[in-house]
Amino acid sequence: MDRLFVIGLGNPGSEYAYTRHNAGWLFLDYVAYREEIKFKPGRGDFYIGEGERFVLVKPTTFMNLSGIAVKQIVEQYGINNLESMLVVLDDADLPFGRLRLRLKGSAGSHNGLASVIMELGTEEVPRLRIGIGRPEGLRLRDYVLSEFTNEEIEVLRTEVFPVGYEGIKIYVEESPMKAINFINSKKINREV
Repeated sequence: MDRLFVIGLGNPGSEYAYTRHNAGWLFLDYVAYREEIKFKPGRGDFYIGEGERFVLVKPTTFMNLSGIAVKQIVEQYGINNLESMLVVLDDADLPFGRLRLRLKGSAGSHNGLASVIMELGTEEVPRLRIGIGRPEGLRLRDYVLSEFTNEEIEVLRTEVFPVGYEGIKIYVEESPMKAINFINSKKINREV
């Protein structure tokens, strides 16, 4: 594969920057830093940053309309094989810090991924899910729009995102299956 389109789901606006729902955008910021990629406005509802291995995309629609921007990318760049694209998103059904890479499946309770699946007309959308956990007694909407703690941000930057970054390098340089085996076998070392 030449380059992998990595699409991080999130909400635009500084008030959402460090919310749990923006884990996809935060991961893209980490990859952009490691790959020395700069974002610029794209020809559509997204920011884009192009590097040698990765094309990083941040939809600027709100989360529940993410599929609009993803469809624009697929059409503008002529992406015929969806395995050359990877959607990165938060997942409240995974414990905090767990990563799960899959090539297809339902959206579960994630409205952003549901929008992508609806706009593309297929569940065969590769996705990297970043676990954010879910405390009991808190509405999901309120939880995903709450900010990560400083300690959680530190764990993401030092333990979780580096694993995801290594995994997406394996995805593009070797194969999606090797990346799945690598990412899905990892656990973070500390609880928060």
